[in-house]
Amino acid sequence: MPAQFIEKDTNSLEVRKENIVHTQKHIAVHPSKKVLNHGFTLIEIMAVVLIMGLLMGIIGVSISGQIDKARSATARAQISQLESALEFYRMDNGRYPNTAQGLDALVNRPTSEPEPRNYPTGGYLKKSNAILDPWGEPFQYEYPGSRNAHSFDVWTQGADQSPGGEGGDGDIGNWEAEKFEGA
Repeated sequence: MPAQFIEKDTNSLEVRKENIVHTQKHIAVHPSKKVLNHGFTLIEIMAVVLIMGLLMGIIGVSISGQIDKARSATARAQISQLESALEFYRMDNGRYPNTAQGLDALVNRPTSEPEPRNYPTGGYLKKSNAILDPWGEPFQYEYPGSRNAHSFDVWTQGADQSPGGEGGDGDIGNWEAEKFEGA
């Protein structure tokens, strides 16, 4: 390499060194000047957390209403399934299970009177949790029904598990035919 190019490279290196030294002196001489800060202040973080909390509160309220509606719709669908299974039981055995035998008669062969004549292996429902409502409690069953005198009543007491109530806490039963069709 020619000497003139080596001299220029050395000079440019010297200039760079001077710039770095000048910058370091500038920082040392002017401590009041801020160096770029790459973090967030506590106020900024708190503001973001507050906004996120407000949004979650709004979204959480609207979601909980949808969960209640979904559970009620699921209960209605399960009641329809139980009604179908009870009809198959009646076709095979000439009667519905009595109140004491309950919905368990659809999963396990009843051993109390009246015993079924033609009980299929495996029962009428494949899963034993099919007789549990969406809130994890057993569906209620009564034969003969007090609301369906010539048939049976199947119902759930809703989220509060007590008779009556409104909304998600209300009773849902097979006597609500007009509600089933609209659901």
